Amino acid sequence: MNLFSETAGHGPDLVLLHGWGLHSGVWDETAAALAENFRVTWIDLPGHGRSPWLSGHSSLTTLTQQLLDSAPPHAIWLGWSLGGIIALQLAAQHPERVNKLVLVASTPKFVNAPDWEHGVAADTLDEFVRALASDYRSCIKRFLALQLRGSAHAAQTLRRLDAIAFRYGEPDRRALSAGLELLRDSDLRSELGGITCPSLVIAGERDTLTPPDAQRYLAAHLPQAHLSVIPRAGHAPFLSHAPEFLRALNESMQQ
Repeated sequence: MNLFSETAGHGPDLVLLHGWGLHSGVWDETAAALAENFRVTWIDLPGHGRSPWLSGHSSLTTLTQQLLDSAPPHAIWLGWSLGGIIALQLAAQHPERVNKLVLVASTPKFVNAPDWEHGVAADTLDEFVRALASDYRSCIKRFLALQLRGSAHAAQTLRRLDAIAFRYGEPDRRALSAGLELLRDSDLRSELGGITCPSLVIAGERDTLTPPDAQRYLAAHLPQAHLSVIPRAGHAPFLSHAPEFLRALNESMQQ
C-alpha cells in the first residue's frame, strides 16, 4: 500500500519528509512556495497523518523502501529532523534515486554518546518513551515545545505546529514508538562518506534539539555538502524563518 502524498507544481521533482509526531501538512506553506520552481511531493510517513501504519515497517530500511514506492523515480529529497535521518539512509542505500539531498535541522546521530556530544541526552529521550505510554497527545506537545526552545518567534511557531499536529487525528502509537526507537538507535556517521550526491545542510543557529555542531559535522563529512546556518532560528526554520529558508534552498538549487 502506498503512503498518502500530495503533489503540486512543475519542474524538477522534490520530495519533502516531515519529522516525528507530525505529518506532511507541516509543509503546506513551504510546498506552495516551492511549487513555483519544482514538482513537489510531500508524504505522510507510516502511521502519521493520512498514511496507515503497517506492521513490519519500523526500521530505516523498510521505511525507505516504502517511501521509494510512493515517490518519483528520481528526485531531490528534503528531510526535516527524523525525516532527514530517513533521507540520509535513503541516499546511502539507493543513490540512483537521489539527485540532491537537503537536510534540515537533522543529524547523523540524534542521541549523545561518549564519542558524540552533538545530540540530546539519552535520558531526555527515555522520558518521552515513558510519557508516550501514558499520554501521547501531551508527549507530542512537549516534544514540539522542546524543538522550539531558544528560537526567535518560538511562541508563534509553536502555535502553528500545535494547530497542524492533530489536524488528521492522532498519529498511530506504534508509529510514534517506532520513530522514537529510530531516533534513539540510528547512527549514520559511517555512511556519510559514501553519499556523493550534492547536499545542502540547513541549520537553525539556536537549535537545541539538533545543534548546529551536528549540522557542521554533516557538512564536513558529506563529500559534496554546503552548510547554511539561519540566524536566530531553532529546529523548524522553514516555519519560523520562511524567507531565509527559501532563499538558502533556492540559491543552492541554482548552483
